[in-house]
Amino acid sequence: MSSPEQIRDDILDAALKIAPFEGWTTLTLKKAVHETDLPEGSEQLYFESGVSSLLDHWASRLDAQTKAKIETLDLSSLKIRDRVTQGVLARLEATGDNEEAARRASSRLVLPDLAATGFQQLWQAADTIWRAIGDTSTDANYYSKRVILAGVIGSTLPVWLSDQSDDKAQARAFLDARIANVISFESFKWRMKSATKDLPNPTEILGQLRYGGLDMLTRPKKGRARRRRYSR
Repeated sequence: MSSPEQIRDDILDAALKIAPFEGWTTLTLKKAVHETDLPEGSEQLYFESGVSSLLDHWASRLDAQTKAKIETLDLSSLKIRDRVTQGVLARLEATGDNEEAARRASSRLVLPDLAATGFQQLWQAADTIWRAIGDTSTDANYYSKRVILAGVIGSTLPVWLSDQSDDKAQARAFLDARIANVISFESFKWRMKSATKDLPNPTEILGQLRYGGLDMLTRPKKGRARRRRYSR
């Protein structure tokens, strides 16, 4: 007997053949269930949120393939720019022969009811790539890196899907330009951090002001108070 995960995979595989023609709809999901010889209504059991859950399952599969591909690379020999580039390429190439289904998915995920799902998938793809290439950041950089890379993936995907050439030269050039922007931004942040490392921390100063640590800035000077008494 097939496991629930295998059944979800089977339904997804069937949907990938239908979606290029029908789009990612509830009807597509129902047809995919029928194609896998499951009882009517099984989609509610295996994909509780309907098409949203189905697309999430596909995104998770693509992320797993991306991670597996990155793990075959000799990351120690690659600069950070090349690691990121190879990671994004792995995610794009994971689409394989399902580019039309991916185009229909992209169109579906920008509609209001699934827009949040689309962003979450881009975030997860970016997180998968950063983790796979060895990122261990835990501070604000953790979030900024993922937001920026999610933007890179989201902007490059439609170019990748529309590039019908065998080598995807146009899409690769577009990706290189986006990665260059990311690296330039990261370099700028590093230079700013180095340039301001010896400056006072505004947060600490505000905290001291709030709790009286710097009350000497507002307290009258003793000498000035004496002069006022003697002048009477």
